[in-house]
Amino acid sequence: MANARAKAMGETNGLVKILAHAETDRILGFHLFGAHASGLAAEGAVAIEFSACAEDLARSVHAHPTLSEVITEAALDVAGRVVNI
Repeated sequence: MANARAKAMGETNGLVKILAHAETDRILGFHLFGAHASGLAAEGAVAIEFSACAEDLARSVHAHPTLSEVITEAALDVAGRVVNI
């Protein structure tokens, strides 16, 4: 519901959840469902492959307004710093 592109598409049902190690912040898992989730999943797979931490994704540029902004929000949520929810 908080993503501008999803609202414009009329596709506001969905979820992105990032699971990260409590001490190292390393991404352990990535859950997605909703419109175009399969396209967004590639970013999670690459992040896990390169041993990224949630902070890495939070600091990565995700253009506005795009669906990929949900990755930023989920990464910020790992540290309790969401912007749009």
